[in-house]
Amino acid sequence: MEIQQVAVIGGGTMGNGIAHVLAKFGYRVTLIEANPEALARARATIEKNLAREVAKGKLDEGLARVALERITFATELAGARGAQLAIEAIPERRELKLPLFQQLDGLLAPEAILASNTSSISITELAAATRRPERCIGMHFMNPVPMMKLVEVIRGLQTSDATLQAVTALALKLEKTPVEVRDYPGFISNRVLLPMINEAIFCVMEGVAKPEAIDEVMKLGMAHPMGPLTLADFIGLDVCLEIMQVLHHGLGDDKYRPCPLLRTMVAAGWLGRKSGRGFYQY
Repeated sequence: MEIQQVAVIGGGTMGNGIAHVLAKFGYRVTLIEANPEALARARATIEKNLAREVAKGKLDEGLARVALERITFATELAGARGAQLAIEAIPERRELKLPLFQQLDGLLAPEAILASNTSSISITELAAATRRPERCIGMHFMNPVPMMKLVEVIRGLQTSDATLQAVTALALKLEKTPVEVRDYPGFISNRVLLPMINEAIFCVMEGVAKPEAIDEVMKLGMAHPMGPLTLADFIGLDVCLEIMQVLHHGLGDDKYRPCPLLRTMVAAGWLGRKSGRGFYQY
């Protein structure tokens, strides 16, 4: 099956980035976001990011205009009908993703592929909620999607070879680097990254050093492009907490226990960049 039409569900940072890249490389995209205001913001973000690529000489102005024209913006899930591939990019919560997979399963043609941009939730579990488990897979893009090359391609227990090959081929056409990963909590990226961030938060809580000092050590000593606490603010502390909870629950090891300070900051609404305050103020 050749993929030509893709539905992206969720107009947030990841969803609009995925839609942007798909449209840029010639795919027809329906970007679905139930909140009209969020959908308008998604469109504005895509327009701004395409314009930035034009300004930097990375994209022709005419091609940017055509890419935007390839995207249909919709508030109803019915807009996914006709897609050969649906990619969900909604918040990292199992109770939201499972019913969405079931709804998409009822909307799409039997041969269509269901993918999740989840960074930690079991693809096997999501697939089991559908009547097409062999056509379910994980496509974990990195943020910001237009710039980052990696796509973790997560194979659930039921995922077929044909589904894996189709999604891998798509990632390559998007000029991404697909890396096949088995379905374990956190996959590779977040199983390694989030415990490091969590440990940095423990260092703050225990008074080992201030956030600026911890970030400076990791940047200068380990050559990280940004420190773990700056990165946590960028990701969103609520998202960090959700992923740590998935790791702790799924792997059952207390080394994945979320730092109490992380829980407290999320409870206070200090979520990082998106709320204006996290380990730093914005």
